[in-house]
Amino acid sequence: MPKNHAFPTPAHQQAAAAIVDTFSALPQVHAVLLVNSCARGVAIPESDLDMAILVDPALPKAAQQLMESQWLEYYAAAPVFTQLKQLGRFSGVHLDLFNGLWQPERWDEGGGPDAFEIEIGNQVAHAVPLWQRDRTFADLRAVWLPYYAPALQQERLRMVQDACRLNVDRLQFYVGRTLYFQAFDRLYHAFQEFLQALFISRSTYPIAYNKWIREQVEDWLQLPTLYKELPSILQVQRLESRQLLDNARQLLGLLDTWTSAPAETALNDSERLN
Repeated sequence: MPKNHAFPTPAHQQAAAAIVDTFSALPQVHAVLLVNSCARGVAIPESDLDMAILVDPALPKAAQQLMESQWLEYYAAAPVFTQLKQLGRFSGVHLDLFNGLWQPERWDEGGGPDAFEIEIGNQVAHAVPLWQRDRTFADLRAVWLPYYAPALQQERLRMVQDACRLNVDRLQFYVGRTLYFQAFDRLYHAFQEFLQALFISRSTYPIAYNKWIREQVEDWLQLPTLYKELPSILQVQRLESRQLLDNARQLLGLLDTWTSAPAETALNDSERLN
C-alpha cells in the first residue's frame, strides 16, 4: 500500500506550506490534503505538487468557482510557486477543490471506466492531511473506509464487468469491418474496465487505471503473477490483423479468473498457487 509521504524538494514543501496558509484562513475549508505522488512518497523533483482542498458541502457552486479563480490568480503571481514551476517542464501545483459528496452513476452503453473509486482513493484513502479545521475529513474517512457498502460494491462490479464484455463485443464487430484503430480503442477501454473491476472485487481503492499499474497490482493487490499478463493485452505486433481478437479473448479470461470472487474471499497470488 502507499508509502509515507515525502516532498522531493524544498520548493515542493514551501509551496505546500503556502497553500496550507492560504486555504486554512478560509472558513469554508475543512482540510488541506496532500495527494498523489508526494502523498505516497514516490515523487521526483520534476513531479507536480498535487493538493486537494475539502470544502463545505453547503458551499454554493458559484462560491467554489470564485475560490478556484482566486486560487489561480494567487498561483500565477506568488513567488513561492515560481521555483517549483522552474524544476521541470511539467512541474507545478495541481490543486482540486472537492466537497466529498460522491454519487455513483449508472453507465450508459458508452461504458467506463469512471472516476468514482479513483476520486475516493486519491482524496480520502491515500491522502495525507496537512491541516484540518475539525473532524470533517475524519468523518469522511469513516464513511468510505475501509470500503463502501457491499450492496453497492456488487452492483458496480457487475456493471463494470458487463461494460468490459460489451467493449470486447464491439471490438469484434470493428475488426470484422476492418476498423482497427477503433477496435484498439475499445480494447484499451476494456483493459481499464478490467482494472476497475479488479480493484472493486478486492475492496481496494485505486489511484489510476492508466499509470502506476505495476505498483498497484503487484504491491497493493499482491498479484505479481497477474501483472505479468497485463502488458501483452495491449501489445500488438500488427494493428491491422486479428491479433486484437486474441488479446481481447485473453482479457476476458483474466476478467473471469480474477474478478469473479466475492470481495471478502478474494485471493492473492500465493493463495491461488498453493
